Amino acid sequence: MNTYTVVDPATGNTLREYAISSDEQIESALRAANAAYHTWSRKRPLSHRAEVLRRVARLHVERRSDLAVIIQREMGKPLDQAIAEVEFAADIYNFYADNAEEFLADEPIRLHGASGDAKVRRSALGVLLGIMPWNYPYYQVARFAAPNLVAGNTIVLKHAPQCPESAAALQEIFEAAGVDPGTYVNIYATNEQIARAIGDTRVQGVSLTGSEKAGAAVAEVAGRHLKKVVLELGGSDPFIVLSTDDLDLTVQAALDARMENTGQACNAAKRFIIHADLYDEFVAKLTQEMIDRAPGVAPLSSVDAAIHLAQQVERAVEQGAHVSAGGPRRGAYFPPTVLTGLTSAAPAYREELFGPVATVFQVHSEEEAVELANDTPFGLGSYIFTTDLDQAHRVADRLEVGMVFINLVGAEAAELPFGGVKRSGFGRELGRYGIDEFVNKKLIRTA
Repeated sequence: MNTYTVVDPATGNTLREYAISSDEQIESALRAANAAYHTWSRKRPLSHRAEVLRRVARLHVERRSDLAVIIQREMGKPLDQAIAEVEFAADIYNFYADNAEEFLADEPIRLHGASGDAKVRRSALGVLLGIMPWNYPYYQVARFAAPNLVAGNTIVLKHAPQCPESAAALQEIFEAAGVDPGTYVNIYATNEQIARAIGDTRVQGVSLTGSEKAGAAVAEVAGRHLKKVVLELGGSDPFIVLSTDDLDLTVQAALDARMENTGQACNAAKRFIIHADLYDEFVAKLTQEMIDRAPGVAPLSSVDAAIHLAQQVERAVEQGAHVSAGGPRRGAYFPPTVLTGLTSAAPAYREELFGPVATVFQVHSEEEAVELANDTPFGLGSYIFTTDLDQAHRVADRLEVGMVFINLVGAEAAELPFGGVKRSGFGRELGRYGIDEFVNKKLIRTA
């Protein structure tokens, strides 16, 4: 990797290149972030840090049109979804600005059979390294930066190599919002430079959102240096339909859960597990919806991403899967596809299909649905649709995932914790839990 490059996936044209940061620039970023930490955490009161976050939120809203266009040309996101992402990021900054005082307040501990008092005090750790993905260039940064900045940590941020323009735009926003110099520093680093930065004694923790492979590599380096890590990795989220009063609405929910960001979301519904009583009609309706959606589908993030997805689908078909909607790839454009008849012998049965491909499975019972849903190395999110809420909560209790949504999709919010189990990673972002990941929970015991 010699540059960070903006390549428009719709055309394949290279629009702009950004030079890789030199080793000296990486060192300067770490030095600045470390120096800024002592001012930002100790001399800037929480009220000041919260107000800076509110200004960051306002600037996101004021610049949302320009910000949206940037990521549309970087990774192909439909413009309306790009604007929605910018606005969601603003909500996250405001959420932590509004709630940080409560979240960071001293927590009293009730003593049993002893005099005096005890409490837990939360305080910042220092410099944190963020390694961000391309699929949500603003939202993912907000999830990491907002809670940690308001807590008093400082940020060194490496964005995905195909998102250098949005990375630069965020740096401009933080500077315009009035963060102290060095408090938020963007770098265009190589993997080798990042590995060295993780080992740097000034870095106190690392947060990565990305692939399973990238997460394993970062965790390995961080483990050698005893650094705290939060990993939000891949997912193959089940969408379980056991009963419904309105199959058309359920199919529409399934489509929305699969096609957000052209299917390029870690927590998108990817495996549709349908009770036999509904299976044939569900497949027919979903197939038609995917065919109808095809003419307006956006490109994937790159030609390479589309090629990889095509290879996964081809292997699945070779292993006996049936394509009920689909077609040929055109550059970075991949047609919405429905796969049925996928067996556990096919690699795609357990792979993450990152794009507009839905795999549909038939089950005959609640027990079979749970067993199939859990038969994956991933454990990020899940969706349950049923008219029986007792059944929904039984199934929710048994799913090996970090998140369950019952009879709704698209319900993520700043106050709701986000994260998974198994090979989907560990740690949580957003909500109260997101601000607790990189703070020192110091016990103070008084006689």
